[in-house]
Amino acid sequence: MFDEWSALADRIAAHAQNYLDGLTRLAGGEGGDAMLPMLLVEVSQVSLAGAQLGAAQDVILQGNFEPATGPDPDLDGVRTALATRLGPVDDYAEVFDPYKDTVVTPYRLSDDLAAVAADLIHGLGHYRAGRPLEALWWWQYSYFNTWGNHAGAAMRALQALVAHTRLDVVEETTTA
Repeated sequence: MFDEWSALADRIAAHAQNYLDGLTRLAGGEGGDAMLPMLLVEVSQVSLAGAQLGAAQDVILQGNFEPATGPDPDLDGVRTALATRLGPVDDYAEVFDPYKDTVVTPYRLSDDLAAVAADLIHGLGHYRAGRPLEALWWWQYSYFNTWGNHAGAAMRALQALVAHTRLDVVEETTTA
């Protein structure tokens, strides 16, 4: 069983690092006019990792104890840079839990993207310390508790934005 967990931890760690690298590059100004579709790709790919965690059996830590990973990095610079780049499309509305809470809640893409990053970084701390089971436990727990919701909400908002840029075409007027 350890080999299966280890292989899953390796896959999730790779997805997490790819997401963090992509998010950092996009927050730093890369992507130009393709920023929104590129963010959609990043969120979609890390959501695949979340789906794998959701499909896996529950990861249970022996003694129900999570060792400390040390302080998590401050992501406020990335969040702020994303908010600046997203500008007026940063704010959107979302239903937090369509089965329990049907109230529309204001969200920010920059907050969602940074929240996903924070949870992934925490798990990477365990993974890099040679604790793949603890990393999986954290990623799975936080996927169900926080980052899965933020990634899903961000993906819906980003898909809507990309769709609007492609489908909301102004008709050309021709003069005769």
